[in-house]
Amino acid sequence: MTITLKLPLADGKTESYALTGTPVARPSSPPRFNRIAYAAAHVVSDPLRDLDPWNRPAIDWDATMAFRHHLWSLGFRIAEAMDTAQRGLGLDWAGAQELIGRSLAEARTIDGADLACGAGTDHLAPTDARSIEDVIAAYETQVEFVEKNGGRAIMMASRALARIARSPDDYRKVYGRILGQAKDKVVLHWLGDMFDPQLAGYWGARDFNAALETVLSIIEENRDKVEGIKISLLDNAKEVALRDQLPEGVLCFTGDDFNYAELIEGDGGKYSHALLGIFDAVAPQASKALAALAAGDVATFRGVIEPTVPLSRKIFEAPTQYYKAGVVFLAWLNGHQNHFTMPAGMQAARGVLHYADVFRLADKANVLDKPDFAARRMAGFLTTFGVGA
Repeated sequence: MTITLKLPLADGKTESYALTGTPVARPSSPPRFNRIAYAAAHVVSDPLRDLDPWNRPAIDWDATMAFRHHLWSLGFRIAEAMDTAQRGLGLDWAGAQELIGRSLAEARTIDGADLACGAGTDHLAPTDARSIEDVIAAYETQVEFVEKNGGRAIMMASRALARIARSPDDYRKVYGRILGQAKDKVVLHWLGDMFDPQLAGYWGARDFNAALETVLSIIEENRDKVEGIKISLLDNAKEVALRDQLPEGVLCFTGDDFNYAELIEGDGGKYSHALLGIFDAVAPQASKALAALAAGDVATFRGVIEPTVPLSRKIFEAPTQYYKAGVVFLAWLNGHQNHFTMPAGMQAARGVLHYADVFRLADKANVLDKPDFAARRMAGFLTTFGVGA
């Protein structure tokens, strides 16, 4: 039976859209990959307790933890409390602490479950930072919290550091101090200003090659404390340039939600591992593809993962920092939560035409787990915008 529904078009008209996707079967046990694959996971809001969604959003902890179990069951590691969880855009440090503590405790109940946790400076308002020492102290607070709870840190980019730093040496000082004190190896994060405009000029330069030189010098000086670096610039040539120059033993994690398929597959024996927000939305498909790649079945890898790339490019289109809305929209369509609301009301960051395109592309990429269920939810969602009403 063909499932159809009316979807809006950019010219104000509607089309009768027939779904064609086929759901991807779940593995009987978590598969093994030959790439390290972190899925950056979102948080589920609780609209029935949300009295102050802009300033103190309520979180549905049961649904949030259930989603992490979903990712672990598919073989992923989790990158916790990152920007996908709306750090600095709906989730403050107090909320992040509870999320980190709960996730680390939950991971200890699952054999083989693994995660690393974002540690940044977001409890320090950029305008309150008066010196580099203020930034260092803020990083120390968050890394200490992660380590005290038994976690490993992902050193997130700092808005406060971007504002106050005057030279690449300021970045070397901050990163050198924090890495020198870390108990375990740390993953660094190079987040482009398309994800966060306040990070423009990070590493002390707007020129990529100058910034690259600084990053590589920081890694080389602290290579015994750096597991790897996630690079999120949405430019595969820049990622390859970084990857090719990393010291031996330091890993490159792609954060390129536009070009991840080719970067993970690699070329000539060189490839990227992954730390991606899109894996939240396409976890079953990415899991199947990565398992095929580990088995040497490149054709299946490409056949499964490449259709997800147009979907990811739509979700991460400019303004890129609002990609979280598309990620949560798909979690709702796939039944991982019973509502489409987000901390700080971030679901309003995208328009109905964007969501209609996400739905079409999700169907084409076989991302809709239960097409009839997703179509009913989509139809109900569209009536609130006068489509089909």
